[in-house]
Amino acid sequence: MSRRSLLRALGAGAAGATLAGCGVPAAFVEPGDRAGHDSSATDHTLHFANWPLYIDTDDDNESKRPTLDAFSKRTGISVTYTEEINDNDEFFGKISPALMNHQQTGRDLIVISDWMAARFVRLGWVQEMDRAKQPNVAKYLDPQLRSPAFDEGRLHSVPWQSGITGIAYNRKRLGREIRSTGDLWADDLRGRVTLLSGLDESFALLMQGNGVDITRWTSDDFHEICEQTEKRVRSKHIRRFTGNDYIKDLATGDVLACQAYSGDVIQLQADNPDIEFVVPEEGAELWAESLMIPNLARHKRNAERLIDHYYDPEIAAELATWVNYVCPVPAARDILASSKDEETAALAEDPLIFPDDTMRQRLAIARDITSEERTDFAKKWNSIVGL
Repeated sequence: MSRRSLLRALGAGAAGATLAGCGVPAAFVEPGDRAGHDSSATDHTLHFANWPLYIDTDDDNESKRPTLDAFSKRTGISVTYTEEINDNDEFFGKISPALMNHQQTGRDLIVISDWMAARFVRLGWVQEMDRAKQPNVAKYLDPQLRSPAFDEGRLHSVPWQSGITGIAYNRKRLGREIRSTGDLWADDLRGRVTLLSGLDESFALLMQGNGVDITRWTSDDFHEICEQTEKRVRSKHIRRFTGNDYIKDLATGDVLACQAYSGDVIQLQADNPDIEFVVPEEGAELWAESLMIPNLARHKRNAERLIDHYYDPEIAAELATWVNYVCPVPAARDILASSKDEETAALAEDPLIFPDDTMRQRLAIARDITSEERTDFAKKWNSIVGL
């Protein structure tokens, strides 16, 4: 299951949108009601919920997680780590009853995609962190990720990992370069292109292909890409819409170009160096999946300490070598570059882990879809995709 999971049907997404909007006003939690009794001083434990395959593991024993074990050894805090988040909407449905009813979730730290994190912030379901107690976050967090529209100043969230939604293609099979999103619509790619099926995963790159500033896109921009996409579906230029199964299609040659995530392509390139990832000339979306502390968490201080642990450049570098997504701690690059291991040192030069200045100029964080927009937009997009 992809860490950047896809919106498979309107159901869960629409339910979340209703809660986030005016349909259920009681779901909103006032700032004074978000904190619970913090037992961190006497109870040295922590419950951390994350996605599968999203943390380093020991080569000889997959049950061991070196960076997490280092935290426990240094602080004496025992971490219960669960890989229970397989889909943003599914996880929303799992913990929303507790949060809207002012109850504990049983989790001190969660990782969700920023478009879903925006809902949690709007609903008042997560606590503000004390940055004075997180010096590494304050010092080392990537400046480009510091203030998304949904959480200005990153008061309620801290990126766990980041990534880029761009274009992947097989240069050898295609026989030419792809430099822009518009190149996907060339005649020689008819029937050999796929797009991501999830609304939140797909729309930004398509808008950027139209020259839209995705930090301030409008309803008209959205409906324009819908109209364009519908035409390309009818003409059979778009082969299909995918989840992470685009990886198989690209690897087998069933498709020649597709919308893709940077971290997946790094893994594909290990087996097939002909596969390339492109940040189009018009730009690509920079996104993150972020750490958040739910309301009434019993170990808030412990959670803040764990977050800060992962912003130590040494720890961030160790995690980056395993996860291969965009590292939210740019200072980790120098750590990797100084490694005596040739493969590890090479990661420091990979722009898909540490984007260079030229690439960064083409990256932008899209404004999130508001609660008022979500239901109608999801219905429209899903009708095109066939969900």
